[in-house]
Amino acid sequence: MEDENTRQGGGPPVETLVATVRGVLPSLTPAAQTVARLILDDPAMVARSTITELSAASGTSEATIVRTARVLGFAGYPQLRLALAAASATRPAERLVPGDLAPGDPLSDVIRKVSRAEAEAIDDTVAQLTAERLGLVVEAIAGARRVDVYGVGASGLVAADMAQKLLRIGMSSNAFADAHLALTSSVLLRAGDVAVGISTSGETPDVLGPLRNAHEAGAVTIAITNNPRSSLAKVADHVLISAGRETAFRPGALASRISQLLVVDCVFVGIAQRTFDSSEQALQATRAAVSDFLHSGRGRA
Repeated sequence: MEDENTRQGGGPPVETLVATVRGVLPSLTPAAQTVARLILDDPAMVARSTITELSAASGTSEATIVRTARVLGFAGYPQLRLALAAASATRPAERLVPGDLAPGDPLSDVIRKVSRAEAEAIDDTVAQLTAERLGLVVEAIAGARRVDVYGVGASGLVAADMAQKLLRIGMSSNAFADAHLALTSSVLLRAGDVAVGISTSGETPDVLGPLRNAHEAGAVTIAITNNPRSSLAKVADHVLISAGRETAFRPGALASRISQLLVVDCVFVGIAQRTFDSSEQALQATRAAVSDFLHSGRGRA
């Protein structure tokens, strides 16, 4: 059960506070981004600072700090400080500020930093993935006539994974990484169809355009994104938040992709459970088809 003390004054749960700040960062004003980056770089320092001290440290006005706190869901800066203090007390410093990869890092540090980032991405995603939100998405897709999945780059790989999973249990689903094909398909959707847009930033035009078209066509729209304040989230009927940090050395970071894959896997299992009889038959049939091919003369060739 969530500790009520961690939610005084609103705001995201302590467990996901830093991940939430990271997710909404691209949608903030330049001045608010300065404050947010200080939170990401040293949350314990921000927790110790008065609003006057933080204003001096960030070079922003006190009004900007208050607005930033409110954008994050808090009543004001005092409530944000309390939440950051609680986060600093419950998590070690290295958990709150995972070290970025540096050019001179030895491979031992690379292994440690990358693995920690992946583990944290999964933990932060799980903390934000509620059964209620997941259930609504599962219900929408399980009853869909057709499912379009849009994503490009690293998110395109996740879109392809989602589409092939749905195909394996007998659902009509296609992934689109080409913007022209995605736009063409999206305008042909209608009520009873589902469109899923996958984008870490939530601002990718190749994903945003098709999902907006699908929404206007009457399809149920779903966004999988790091940023709940993004344009993609605003045109989605349902939003599932992933958590992962992309860096200079990992622009298509595994941390972002693995968190999206986690969300997709949870959605898939939920659908398979809800449609167990038909899904089980489809899985058996598709597994047998692949097995027969691999054991045939053509498959060996």
